Amino acid sequence: MVHQIISVLKERYPDALCALQYGKDYELMIAVRLSAQCTDARVNLITPALFARFDSLDAFAEADVAEVEKYVHSCGFYRQKAKDIVLACQMLREKYDRKVPDSMQELLKLPGVGRKTANLLLGDIYGQPAVVCDTHCIRICNRLGLAEGKDPEKVEMQLRAILPPEESSDFCHRIVLFGRDICTARKPQCESCPLRPLCKEFSGNTP
Repeated sequence: MVHQIISVLKERYPDALCALQYGKDYELMIAVRLSAQCTDARVNLITPALFARFDSLDAFAEADVAEVEKYVHSCGFYRQKAKDIVLACQMLREKYDRKVPDSMQELLKLPGVGRKTANLLLGDIYGQPAVVCDTHCIRICNRLGLAEGKDPEKVEMQLRAILPPEESSDFCHRIVLFGRDICTARKPQCESCPLRPLCKEFSGNTP
């Protein structure tokens, strides 16, 4: 069944791209940190000015946290996010040869980086098999019957067990697009959903 779901999502969303806009690896790390409890659309509104003001890893590493706060204020939790951004960029410069690490173990050492962020970075920057368990992914995979529960790490492990590794990162990007487009949190458009025949919640089918 998971292969059918992947096929349908591929057809509907052929370009499985991250919604966050960035040019450099550390910019993606920053954008994902800002997106916590904030929309990608909002993050994309503020990052152009942020990345123009701090136009290098050194600029972020040497930034006054209070000034970064002013740029990211509208993203919410701005004080902690600004602090994490500056500290993470300092670590990239001092410990990781100015590059975002390419392993889960090392990524989780960076301030503000959890498994969701680490998975996205591994998938988008390094093309590694990754499962990004955000709210869209958890909600929709529960509805479809691909996973159970709301714990992100547990859902991640359930999906890793059934998703082809080479498809997992793109699958998660497509799930986000699907969640915004059709399978919304408050009012899913079940009648027009291309996954309706495969959906456990809609039809009562089991995986």
